[in-house]
Amino acid sequence: MLSSRAFSTRPRLNSARRAPGFVSSRSYALSVIPPKVIKGMTLPRHFTGKKAFQYNWYMKILDSSTTSPLLFLYHNDFTSQKLIKLRRDISAASNRSGSKPSLSSKSPAGVPAEPTSEPLLTVIRSSIFGAALRDYPTVDNADIMRMTEGVAGALAVLSLPVLDPPQLKAILRTFDRTVPPRKAKTEEELRKEEEEKKADPANPGRRIKPMKQIVDPELRVLGALLDGQILLPDRVNSIAELPTLQTLREQLVGLLSSPGTQLAMTLSEASGGRLARTLEGLKKGLEETSGDAPAP
Repeated sequence: MLSSRAFSTRPRLNSARRAPGFVSSRSYALSVIPPKVIKGMTLPRHFTGKKAFQYNWYMKILDSSTTSPLLFLYHNDFTSQKLIKLRRDISAASNRSGSKPSLSSKSPAGVPAEPTSEPLLTVIRSSIFGAALRDYPTVDNADIMRMTEGVAGALAVLSLPVLDPPQLKAILRTFDRTVPPRKAKTEEELRKEEEEKKADPANPGRRIKPMKQIVDPELRVLGALLDGQILLPDRVNSIAELPTLQTLREQLVGLLSSPGTQLAMTLSEASGGRLARTLEGLKKGLEETSGDAPAP
């Protein structure tokens, strides 16, 4: 199971303004645009206290993307129970594919020498994570802006322990199963919601009884960061469809050994049966041409 400490970076709101069981979120997406320089401000920025800890933590997460993918996720309207279930499902999907060979394995058989850690889901603080991305040398800010274009809301990152396409595919399937895509509302539903907002209360002057809100969470993969390159969702899905390391090795061995096998078969036929048959036919042809005359 993933550690609950991974979610300690979300901003806190007043308990009177925050509905119980809900995860607070930011109202803006990730921004890598350099801040405006104001009087008395020096660049690059130096954080202190809790912000410095978060900045260093985010830089460590970015450093891990040199050997394994880092998924960027957009999430909205998640209750704490839904978030816990999502973490458990990610862990279960990772363990189901953990016995398969990994693309990052150093073992010839494709089996890791030691057990790998589980994926870590971290709800990020957009402003500080954006500063970490700006200061990270190998990331192109234009790619980040292209990835988060039109996105406004809370973001999270999922750190995968290894680059394992079957594991990545299992996790992407878990997202669709645990948090299905939202269905588009019909015109009738939108009209009814608008009428309910404008309608007068049933009992004017009385306190409205609080009702339990029905939460429809939303989760979407924005892209991934791998070895300094930003991968959009299409490329992430393409990587997830790759075969296991053992299958790739078998295919590579087959491609390398195929020309040698064909050449060996050709030489075997030429030096063996086919050459003998060719010489025997030539001998018979000469004998028929010369008749029974003895050879000089």
